[in-house]
Amino acid sequence: MDIDRLREVLEGVKNQAVSVDAALETLKDLPYHDMGFAKLDMHRHLRTGVPEVIFCQGKTVEQVVAIAKRLTQDHHNIMATRATQDMADRVIAEIGDAEYHELARVIVVKPAPLPEKVGKIAVVCAGTADLPVAEEAAIVAETLGNYVEKFYDVGVAGIHRLLHQRQNIAQANAIITVAGMEGALASVVAGLMDKPVIAVPTSVGYGASFHGLSALLTMLNSCAPGISVVNIDNGFGAGYQAHLINHLSGKRQ
Repeated sequence: MDIDRLREVLEGVKNQAVSVDAALETLKDLPYHDMGFAKLDMHRHLRTGVPEVIFCQGKTVEQVVAIAKRLTQDHHNIMATRATQDMADRVIAEIGDAEYHELARVIVVKPAPLPEKVGKIAVVCAGTADLPVAEEAAIVAETLGNYVEKFYDVGVAGIHRLLHQRQNIAQANAIITVAGMEGALASVVAGLMDKPVIAVPTSVGYGASFHGLSALLTMLNSCAPGISVVNIDNGFGAGYQAHLINHLSGKRQ
């Protein structure tokens, strides 16, 4: 329930247009809605500006659909991350107004006009194998209301590709770097730019990469200042953090 709806309910009680029992029934979701298998944070958007996001991994299709249905009673642009095609098909069939970004594995339910965009976020991706994580970061940032520019397949093995885009990347207020293998991309970008860099290690690589642990440790141990690191394959976390940084800047394109 948003602030406008809360005011409407209270005004209805005041003017005796709504009974106390009806008002209590409406307000019972304050501060969360108990679905038995999940307690939905219905007021998260009032605290953070973003409604609760559904993490689909480990949930059944039925659970994802039920949560999406309830959240979209009060919100638009509900995101469901790590969603499968089956989940997307069911959400689209039962709710109707939804978009599925297959590579990013993100469903956006009840798409509405995005918030007014400010600034710019650059998503810099090392290789094609890292694209699912990079796309997750990009879709999240775009849905939250940010200009996003993508720079893909610019890993350090062919560093001239990255240097060719240096001036364009430097125009962003926040830079997301996505890389697997040894994860050196974040250090190189941070050493070239005067903007905060959010490093995303991916689980891409041969055996000694340990499913992303090698890239994670490289990024954590970087000698280049200005880097923050999210968890392995956490494109969502990077997109959200970049959104917060970008909106603090308030710079408009």
